[in-house]
Amino acid sequence: MNTQVITSEAAAHESTYALLVRSEEKSRNAFEMIAFTLFILSAVFSIWQVAHQPVLLPAGAIIGSATAQTVQQEQVCVQS
Repeated sequence: MNTQVITSEAAAHESTYALLVRSEEKSRNAFEMIAFTLFILSAVFSIWQVAHQPVLLPAGAIIGSATAQTVQQEQVCVQS
């Protein structure tokens, strides 16, 4: 009888994690698995979409205008 009292006291002080593990719900587990799968797939798709998006930099306009200014300066020096 003494061991039964100790066992019931241990069960009364069981951790929250142990209670959660023991009270496993199959429908909740299926829902969580689907939700996490969709979350991971959406993150992967978002990263893939950003990686394949073209980046438009104004570097071509800057290089083109610098080249045009250099040509104009050379023409002024030649004409002088």
